[in-house]
Amino acid sequence: MARHLVCLTFDFDALSLWIARGLTTPTPISRGEFGVVGAERILDLLGRHRIAATWFIPGHTIETYPEICQRMHASGHEIGHHGYLHEPPATLTRDQEEAVLVRGSAAIRRIAGTNPRGYRSPSWDLSPHTVELLLRHGFLYDSSMMAHDCAPYRARRGDVFAADQPARFGPSTDLLEMPVSWSLDDYPHFEYFRGPASLQEGLRRAGDVLDNWIDDFRYMAQTTDWGVLTYTFHPQVIGRGHRMLALERLITTVGEMGAVFARMDAVAMECVQRGRSAVDPAAGPGS
Repeated sequence: MARHLVCLTFDFDALSLWIARGLTTPTPISRGEFGVVGAERILDLLGRHRIAATWFIPGHTIETYPEICQRMHASGHEIGHHGYLHEPPATLTRDQEEAVLVRGSAAIRRIAGTNPRGYRSPSWDLSPHTVELLLRHGFLYDSSMMAHDCAPYRARRGDVFAADQPARFGPSTDLLEMPVSWSLDDYPHFEYFRGPASLQEGLRRAGDVLDNWIDDFRYMAQTTDWGVLTYTFHPQVIGRGHRMLALERLITTVGEMGAVFARMDAVAMECVQRGRSAVDPAAGPGS
């Protein structure tokens, strides 16, 4: 029987995103503060639809806003690891990365009572050490890579990519990869950001983005008998009124199309139990 899963995931960065960029003047900080407003709206929406979601939360956010993070846990949502101050691992040494991993997990334990099972890299970029560190610290899955759209796969380590020779892929590991995509992320579509040397225009019409999100689910349903699609949202982005209406339309529309909503840790366990993590992206197209 066909089974098409949807993971609604929320990166609750709040202030950490802006502090990590060195933007601590009142206006960028206020953009992070709006994340709390958005998170409250999202929790109410998920509650009305009886959906359990996964929230990836930096330790800094947990320590700054413990009450709403406790509400997330108490409402049955998964709390996943998202760094401490939204630090991209590729910018850290191995020791620094492990220290961030330990500190973020400690913050989650204070809320959830257990270590996190899932990890999402801030900025979706891993270091050469990330997979090994996640395995060492007992993580079940990562959700930061993009080698498939609806089929989880085993993360590799030890890849070698030299400019003057073919790629050499390292061995697969026990770490399950729950793939993501920028196209299924609200931030690049909606968030306006002007940096010293760049401009992210964002501010796209929500209805157009919603059509893309729905069609990605439709394609999965038409072409697979089992799959999981991961949507990534940020409360400070999706929490604006017209986007909240789009999020609810996404939930109702794919729900009517047969979507089964689930926490990411539950889907990862289902993948393992069903043996559905056999896709090897290194095998090339059609694998």
